[in-house]
Amino acid sequence: MRYLRALLLVLLAVVLISVALANRTVVGLNLLPQDLSALLGINWGIEMPLFLVIFASIIAGLLIGFVWEWLREHKYRASASRASKTVTKLERELAAMQDARSLPTDDVLAILEKPKAK
Repeated sequence: MRYLRALLLVLLAVVLISVALANRTVVGLNLLPQDLSALLGINWGIEMPLFLVIFASIIAGLLIGFVWEWLREHKYRASASRASKTVTKLERELAAMQDARSLPTDDVLAILEKPKAK
């Protein structure tokens, strides 16, 4: 399995390097379309190789997807946390009830065998 994972990583690296080599052309990225930037007086832009634009887009998409999924699953995590706290509380109550039931019915024996407080 380790060799299969290494082979997959090597193939992925070869694909990414070939994409980077094939897309070395410098492109300009602008914040706004030219007509709108001329109207507003904002002309922000940057020039970078196309492969960086491609890789940055992939990474940004993955991050947005992870954050979106994390926010979507919040109600399930909160529900699981509440259930876990309830289970812990009920287990403590059950242990206390079992300790109380295991005490002898004779008063003298109950005093002698009383469990020590922790």
